[in-house]
Amino acid sequence: MTRTEELIARSQAGDRSAGEDLVTENSGLIWSVARRFLGRGTEADDLYQLGCLGFLKAVAGFDLEFGTQFSTYAVPKIAGEIRRFLRDDGAVKVSRGIKEQAALIRSARNSLTAALGRDPTLTEVAEETGLSAEQIAIAEAATAATESIQREAGEDGFTLENVLTDTESEQDMVEKISLRQAIEKLEEREAMVIKLRYFHGLTQSRVAAVLKVSQVQVSRIEKRALGHLRELLE
Repeated sequence: MTRTEELIARSQAGDRSAGEDLVTENSGLIWSVARRFLGRGTEADDLYQLGCLGFLKAVAGFDLEFGTQFSTYAVPKIAGEIRRFLRDDGAVKVSRGIKEQAALIRSARNSLTAALGRDPTLTEVAEETGLSAEQIAIAEAATAATESIQREAGEDGFTLENVLTDTESEQDMVEKISLRQAIEKLEEREAMVIKLRYFHGLTQSRVAAVLKVSQVQVSRIEKRALGHLRELLE
């Protein structure tokens, strides 16, 4: 069991300090999501606090037995919490596919709760619906606000007539954040080559000049780095 998994288990068992440690150790992840909502009229620190709330909800709902990466599950929850607060920039726009998935998840949760006599785990919901953990997180986060529009008072006492929407889906955010995390796990020179080639658009010859190696070496490093990234992202 990794340290993150250990802290999640302790937090779910009621250890508040474990939850605080998780927030501290994952502050970069929370900020990476919160920063996407800057310029919407809310201070950065407030966005971060909202992100922390969504993160802790993800901790509480994560199923350690599912086998998926926690950050992949947490990102939509963080974004969803911020989106529900920043609800004055436009009407909710949720695709039909997401709505259908949310309905399937809701039905599965209800039937499993009735059958088991308790709230189902993420693994049980995933097995019942055939959806992945991240699909479940995205669907629930994206539709939570739209469901509350139909009530006189939404979640936490708010009437949600409008919510903030973003042109980039949470799935895109998940993929980009997962990629950045994978790059950070590469050997230093491999990470540098990937960043210079794919984030700064340098040619192999330009990268070779920066690193003071031959273009052939850069080509080999890049090929090796891409192979390692594929392994890390599988």
